[in-house]
Amino acid sequence: MTTLRLPKAPALALVLLVFTLSCSSAPQDEHTNELTVAAAADLSNAFEEIGREFQSATNIKVIFNFGSSGLLTKQVENGAPIDLFAAANVDYINQLEQKGLIIPDSKKLYARGRIILWTSKSSQIRVERLGDLTRPEIKRIAIANPEHAPYGLAARQALERAGLWETVKPKLVYGENVRQTLQYAQTGNVEVAIVALSLSGQGDGYWILVPEELHNPLDQGLAIIKGTKNEAGARAFADFILGERGQAIMKRFGFTKPN
Repeated sequence: MTTLRLPKAPALALVLLVFTLSCSSAPQDEHTNELTVAAAADLSNAFEEIGREFQSATNIKVIFNFGSSGLLTKQVENGAPIDLFAAANVDYINQLEQKGLIIPDSKKLYARGRIILWTSKSSQIRVERLGDLTRPEIKRIAIANPEHAPYGLAARQALERAGLWETVKPKLVYGENVRQTLQYAQTGNVEVAIVALSLSGQGDGYWILVPEELHNPLDQGLAIIKGTKNEAGARAFADFILGERGQAIMKRFGFTKPN
């Protein structure tokens, strides 16, 4: 007797969605096979890989718009054509929910991030702890702008709780987002950058984790934007991120699951 083995529930749902999108007798909308995803800059490496795997599995192309969560939130509020938004802090998703701009049941926590101290291997300077940032040879320190970048806010919180904010404030250089912040250190414009662990493998550098208890949890949330022209595809992409394959990629880039 032959036993039919069905895929696990998340995989089955993805298979059924792909079958529906590809085999429907009705004419396909021009947007069915394309998604526009606004995503926090810390996600650039992980999401580009997830996007490739998702497209391979579903034939849906994902176009990414990476930036700081605060500025991307303003784009959504101003009506930018975005199907799904993945923020570096769920507070931005909550903000959009309060304004009625997301599909409520699509809001999910998908990851928790960490911050690191990053220095270039070509530099003679090495740091082992936040306190090292007060050393005189460290003249410039880059963080993402805490006004609209969650990783910049976490950096500020860590410096404040360590009692270092006022001392190092004159040394600070602000990046528009966490990826630009890292570039300042990669190009030698600053000696140290406080950036996302997920970007630690980008460039040739040394890094050390900042203690997690020094800043509020970087619980990252996503949601589908109300008015999307491809809700089914956006739901499939969200499920892929939260599924086994997506979470395995996120873990490789230093993300953990939020509590």
